[in-house]
Amino acid sequence: MRFLGNLVWFLFGGLWMGLGWTLAGLLWCVTIVGIPIGAQCFKFASLAFFPFGKEVVYGGGLGSLFLNLVWLMVSGIPLACQAVLNGCLFCVTIVGIPFGLQCFKLAKLSLMPFGSRQVVLP
Repeated sequence: MRFLGNLVWFLFGGLWMGLGWTLAGLLWCVTIVGIPIGAQCFKFASLAFFPFGKEVVYGGGLGSLFLNLVWLMVSGIPLACQAVLNGCLFCVTIVGIPFGLQCFKLAKLSLMPFGSRQVVLP
């Protein structure tokens, strides 16, 4: 079921969401200071491409809080708006609700990516 969900997700929205994270990572990597932030974007691009079977665990400290504030002002709001809009569109139909929930998971991640990590479910 995980494979089928990821396949349908990739075809109907995951490609664009993953490309959004990849573009954000490339833009951050233009500067030397932004490379750690860009590397985090690339990690979560894989989650945006194939989210089924993965969860996000949040944590972190003061450094994560600072990076999340910088991220939110520069890149977080457009990615979160994209995920919320896609989630609302998916939730219009009963079949699309699981995909909409994945979008909302990515929207939360778009607002607070630092100090979080992805965990593959058994």
